[in-house]
Amino acid sequence: MPFELASDYSPQGDQAQAIAKLTKSILAGNRHQTLLGVTGSGKTFTAANVLRNVGKPTLVMSHNKTLAAQLYSEFKQFFPRNAVEYFVSYFDYYQPEAYIPRSDTYIEKDSSINEEIERLRLSTTSSLLSREDVIVIASVSCIYGLASPEDYLKMLLTVKVGQQISREGVLAKLVEMLYERNDVAFERGRFRVRGDVVEVRPANLDEEGIRLEFFGDEIERITRFDPLTGHILDHHTVLTLFPAKQFVTPYEKLQQAQRTIRAEMEERVIHFEKHGHLLEAQRIKMRTEYDLEMMQEMGFCSGIENYSRHLSGRPPGSRPYTLLDFFPRDFLLLIDESHATVPQVGGMYEGDRSRKNTLVEYGFRLPSAMDNRPLKFPEFMERTGQILYISATPADFEIKNSTVGNTGYTPKRDKAAIDEDIPVAALPAKLSRTDAPVESFDVTTSGAPLVVEQIIRPTGLLDPRITILPLKNQIDDTLELCRQRVEKNERVLITTLTKRTAEDLSDYFKDVGLKVRYLHSDIDTIERVEILRALRAAEFDVLVGINLLREGLDLPEVSLVCILDADKEGYLRSQTSLIQTAGRAARHVNGEVYLFADTVTKSMQALMAITDYRRTRQIAYNEKHGITPRSVQRAVQESLHTLLKARQVEESVIREGGGNFSLSETLRELESEMLTASANLEYEKAALLRDQIAELKAGTGLAKIEPKRQPVKYGVKKARGAKAGA
Repeated sequence: MPFELASDYSPQGDQAQAIAKLTKSILAGNRHQTLLGVTGSGKTFTAANVLRNVGKPTLVMSHNKTLAAQLYSEFKQFFPRNAVEYFVSYFDYYQPEAYIPRSDTYIEKDSSINEEIERLRLSTTSSLLSREDVIVIASVSCIYGLASPEDYLKMLLTVKVGQQISREGVLAKLVEMLYERNDVAFERGRFRVRGDVVEVRPANLDEEGIRLEFFGDEIERITRFDPLTGHILDHHTVLTLFPAKQFVTPYEKLQQAQRTIRAEMEERVIHFEKHGHLLEAQRIKMRTEYDLEMMQEMGFCSGIENYSRHLSGRPPGSRPYTLLDFFPRDFLLLIDESHATVPQVGGMYEGDRSRKNTLVEYGFRLPSAMDNRPLKFPEFMERTGQILYISATPADFEIKNSTVGNTGYTPKRDKAAIDEDIPVAALPAKLSRTDAPVESFDVTTSGAPLVVEQIIRPTGLLDPRITILPLKNQIDDTLELCRQRVEKNERVLITTLTKRTAEDLSDYFKDVGLKVRYLHSDIDTIERVEILRALRAAEFDVLVGINLLREGLDLPEVSLVCILDADKEGYLRSQTSLIQTAGRAARHVNGEVYLFADTVTKSMQALMAITDYRRTRQIAYNEKHGITPRSVQRAVQESLHTLLKARQVEESVIREGGGNFSLSETLRELESEMLTASANLEYEKAALLRDQIAELKAGTGLAKIEPKRQPVKYGVKKARGAKAGA
């Protein structure tokens, strides 16, 4: 079996039947299947078991970096002996290139690349090309352009002991693979030469180096060593080195690309001159010629991704190569929180196209830059194979595709004929492992695509009870409910419709003696994390919010959710929003949800119907198996207050020094801590440090001497007249 699941737990509750049904559906060749798992039911553990049973290379998609990092950590623990990779955007900061005609403002591209995440991305592509037991956890950045897998394979350097190749030939190949020579700073993506010894720091490895020892034009020895101590870690007879960057192009293709880029530039110049746009003609000519010169001399240029169509030799309008192209055709796709991730994938293309249209129209980029883009949704669906959607509230798209019998996918691998009900003994050998729970394969459903419900929680917890109260006196009623919970040392979430209401309600509750705070989009990311931690730690009892109290929040201490103005049908009170918000009380044995409304909307009806159905099944299961529900127990994360106090220290230092002194050393230390936190995937801590650096610079006037990110003005209005001023 390609995947080895390591876990001290066995499937509980609904997990066993969900694992069995999903395994059967995927092995039957069905393209779409959905896991409808309630909050706290262990959907990730179920997914891990399905991956182990199916045994295919797998892509797990999430709609944001934070959830992706959480999934990466969980799958790493489940599959410690397999290649679990992490593929998200490697920018700590990213300002895309843009032009605003109304104000005649050109915004130059600016970014800060996280080297550790870049290494993880390179590790992902190298694992996909060299292993079968690969699980990739990715954000939607996986639908953005990469180099062609064919070109990437051509750029590999495979060396073996006894191979006849000159040292100069190896060095030339390393340079072509975008490695840099540096005999002093031996860092990742660099190499150094000492006589007949060439040492390389592979870009896809963390703390390892490769040493090639030559005897004349023959490779005599290949070793892997620790770059810090120099100790030998292993000996190899054959070894493959991967490119230092993900955007690589063979030399002959680069030469051809330069010719086609120049031809397109000349056509574009003629177009602008024909229509009297002389400034645009001059601009596109100067920018393109500069980029061509950089490619000729250095092998790359700033913004080289805008020429990706030429570099890969694709025809105009064709889709870009992405991470999906590095997977085998029959890979498995898991879409976590599919109700949010699927729409995000669908919206990426239009947003990117709108910005690039303006750049092309005003001569900042060639029309071929439009082909450097994310995948359109139909292209994404065409390139993927079998899909497992995972959500507590799957949308119509997932439900429809998983219930209409769409079997338009034919896997290339052999599969068992399991269209009929079968006993465990008849399942393929890969499903008969001794470490798999036998009862999970007692399949009693057909092989048609399906929606699998996972309603029973391992803890025996029930969905929270739903109660409707009138809008009149909703504030006073909420106050009384909060006081009752505070007496029991339990926490409360209150959702409102506007920021102003959240703030005013918070102030009112404070005046009457409750410990309360509010949470909305005006509060920076790191402070939100600290507020949620403080709620769990009982530093306050009631949290008032708007749309931030939904998926992704794990608050076991919350026993009550109050939804104000629940009958105001809309995005914030839709069926999905209500179900997700109510789920925040599903981790406590006393969980309850109060809806304040004068009319019962369709969304409220759906919430109550789903809750009644789930509670009926959960109660019946608990009674049958003698289970007593128990609240989820999870340690409160370490406080970030030690970092927050740094702001007070900064302010006092600035006051005492009058702001007229240099804080360069302090800034360097903070920036170093920020990069370290980001490299360790501690994004909240990194974001807080970033905010501290910005505040410190602003307080000392240092921010005023950073012109790098200031927009650049061009005299477009004078050349374009009325059109430019529109």
